[in-house]
Amino acid sequence: MAQFKKTDSKIYSKTATVLSADSIYWKKLGVPTLVKEFGAIDYIDFSPVEPYLFAVTASVRVQIYNPITKLVVKNITKFQEAAHGGSFRKDGNLLVAGDELGKVRLFDVTTRTILRFFEGHKAPVHRTFFTADGHHVASFSDDRTVGYWDIATENHLHSFTGHEDYIRAGSTSPISPNIILSGGYDRKIRMYDTRAKDCVMTVDHGQPVESLVFLPSGGIFISAGGTSVNVYDALAGGRQLAQLSQHHKTVTCLQLASDGKRLFSGSLDRHVKVYDIATYQVVHTIDSSNAILSLGISKNDETLVTGMVDGLIAIYRRESDPRDEQSNQRTIRKSRYQHIFESVDQQVEELQYERIEGHDRMLRKYEYKKALDAVMLVKVRGKWPEKTVALIKELIRRRGLHRALDDRTPDFLVTFVNFLTRHIGDYRFTPTLVDASNILLDVYEDSFEKFAGTVVGKAFVTLAEKLQTEEKLVQEFLNVQGALDMISVAADTAEPDSGDDTSTTAYDASKKAKTHTVISVD
Repeated sequence: MAQFKKTDSKIYSKTATVLSADSIYWKKLGVPTLVKEFGAIDYIDFSPVEPYLFAVTASVRVQIYNPITKLVVKNITKFQEAAHGGSFRKDGNLLVAGDELGKVRLFDVTTRTILRFFEGHKAPVHRTFFTADGHHVASFSDDRTVGYWDIATENHLHSFTGHEDYIRAGSTSPISPNIILSGGYDRKIRMYDTRAKDCVMTVDHGQPVESLVFLPSGGIFISAGGTSVNVYDALAGGRQLAQLSQHHKTVTCLQLASDGKRLFSGSLDRHVKVYDIATYQVVHTIDSSNAILSLGISKNDETLVTGMVDGLIAIYRRESDPRDEQSNQRTIRKSRYQHIFESVDQQVEELQYERIEGHDRMLRKYEYKKALDAVMLVKVRGKWPEKTVALIKELIRRRGLHRALDDRTPDFLVTFVNFLTRHIGDYRFTPTLVDASNILLDVYEDSFEKFAGTVVGKAFVTLAEKLQTEEKLVQEFLNVQGALDMISVAADTAEPDSGDDTSTTAYDASKKAKTHTVISVD
């Protein structure tokens, strides 16, 4: 006797989201811990050495946190006005920060003592960074100049000019102590050489520049401004290598991770995008509760911190899961004794009886009405509509749906028609439910006069209106597809990428046009 073949509802399952290795890696950062600061978060910077403390600059202070305890371990409050851009030296012992008065202060992280006090700017200093050798400091000010300071002598060595608006972004080369990069609200990015004491390169970002970073090689730098992130080759005179436009609001901050192999960008659109530096493709997205002003990530990728406009910082920490450790130990023990078990014991598979669901049992007995009743229960049609549609398709294949729908109560008919109305627009179910609708109309063709003005009649009218709406939607999609085809031919360009919104719309339109069949109720 042939084995009974169960109804296959998996044919209607939605396409599962494929998790990449990057998504799995960054999802392990888990749920963030939120900490309230005293004002909008101006800047976040991680110490390059263990235990990878991070400094949060907000309001009139710089607070240093422990990433493990998520508590403040140092509090630097020696500012008269708002502090800006607190950043660590590569040894983690010193921290430099600017302020609203145009002053630059150098602190000892351990004692919080002011070691140096640099004066000379005439407007707020928003970013400050150590040079690669750790002996000098570069400061970026709203007075349109870049200051260059000597730590040992506390002398002002030079002021670089050229910008025509506020300078809110800057960076120093990770390999050369003489290269400084600045970005201004005049949309220009300027590279200065402290040996020549002059600007050696200028590029136009196209929007006010908010953030700058160098790749570890020092030959490529990345800028953020407006909704785009641009990549430039410094060794080729500032030639633009790529433009990344994944945000729909201003990109405010950039950071490198995974030893320079990944790029993070934060935006006012409340998203953090993670890019693969090799391909410049987005590999992961992290959502935030509010607009992001700054972000930082530890050298070992264990801690990510985002700062928001409402004064909250979100601390994401990659915590080790005890269950994973126990699983690893069990795997080791199993592999250790597996060869013994294989040589001594012979495993006998336990006889498994396959469970058959209620509607399949009814199908097996050719009780089509009871099978349809089983899948029209609220707990089935509400939670697993694909099971209901799969059974309807099987009944259509067996030519038994007429018998299952005949001589039904008004309550069942209302439930069935409402199910059709709700799901007939789903492209997975459309072909089957359109056929089911036509069969339903055939069965009750002579009863429409009796249904007029009743609950059943109103349900049929709602179904007809739903189909008319779907027909108009398909027509609009086809119009869009036609317009896109004309543009493509006129421009003589290749087909758009599959990730593009317009191409997806055209694809859906084509799919819907092929699957929809309009029925009417007289």
